[in-house]
Amino acid sequence: MNLYVILPVFIFFLLFIMQFVASVIMFLIFSLTSGVQIDFHFIHPPVLLLLIVSLFSGLILTAVINRILLRPMATLAAAINQLGKGNFKTRIHLDSLKELSNISNSFNSMAEELENTEILRTDFINNFSHEFKTPLSSLKGFAKLLKDPDLTKEERDEYLDIIIQEAGRLSTLSGNILNLSKVEKMTIITEQKTFNLAEQIRRSILLLEPKWSKKDLSLDIDLEEISFTSNPDLLNQVWVNLLDNSIKFSPEGASLSVRLFRSKGGICFRLEDHGCGIPEESLSHIFDKFYQADTSHTMEGNGIGLAIVKRILTLCGGSIEVDSRPGEGTAVTVCLPEA
Repeated sequence: MNLYVILPVFIFFLLFIMQFVASVIMFLIFSLTSGVQIDFHFIHPPVLLLLIVSLFSGLILTAVINRILLRPMATLAAAINQLGKGNFKTRIHLDSLKELSNISNSFNSMAEELENTEILRTDFINNFSHEFKTPLSSLKGFAKLLKDPDLTKEERDEYLDIIIQEAGRLSTLSGNILNLSKVEKMTIITEQKTFNLAEQIRRSILLLEPKWSKKDLSLDIDLEEISFTSNPDLLNQVWVNLLDNSIKFSPEGASLSVRLFRSKGGICFRLEDHGCGIPEESLSHIFDKFYQADTSHTMEGNGIGLAIVKRILTLCGGSIEVDSRPGEGTAVTVCLPEA
């Protein structure tokens, strides 16, 4: 049965019984205190009056309870149904009681998280499709051009180079996806060993030497000799990804600052560049899979590197912070726990 029907009927009978019992008790108390013997067979409480009082009291209590509890619960139920249908923009505002206000705030937070998750899912699908579709379209297009028997040797070589480049791009993308899938499934760091962090970072810088030399970048390196115990292969990916990003977004002739030092019981790595910077609205998304602040996708990359970095540092018990100003540059700080 509907609660809106049950509640007023229940309150009416409850009040009527309570008033009837109260009337009998009053007669009993009067008899005991006055010493007058009362024949209870002839007691007739004012039933009609009790009925009227119970009716009006029940209506008032029902209205109050309906306003305070039932109506907010109906609002909450309707909002939950809207969420179930995929409307993640649903919000409620229940302020009649502190507890209801807390429920309202919790529901709105949940709905906001679901909305953000849906946005990320949509962006993930769009970006994933774009990253695969672009090189595949290039491969298909230039493969068709190669069927032309009248192509010159220079044109044929140029088209083959583009096909090789796009195939390499697909290979890198698939490798990064597999790598991300691997680290996301990990719960603990395996194959740990103690190694020199400074030496590992120097090797990462040397590995990327062709890229920063091509841009004529100036590197300011100050690395404290620190030993660290973890999986060196995993942690090496952190330095390579971060350094590669800074080099990629730095203009020609710019400078990079690379620091490694102990601080407040931990180990800190700080990388600063003077590149284009990251827009403020993009900072909270840079660790999302396939997210790229450069929506035109003109820069080389697929938006997976920083997601891998974030996951590896989480596994290591570390953290990463990014401070950036458009047009001025970006500073990345990685903190690792010292054993």
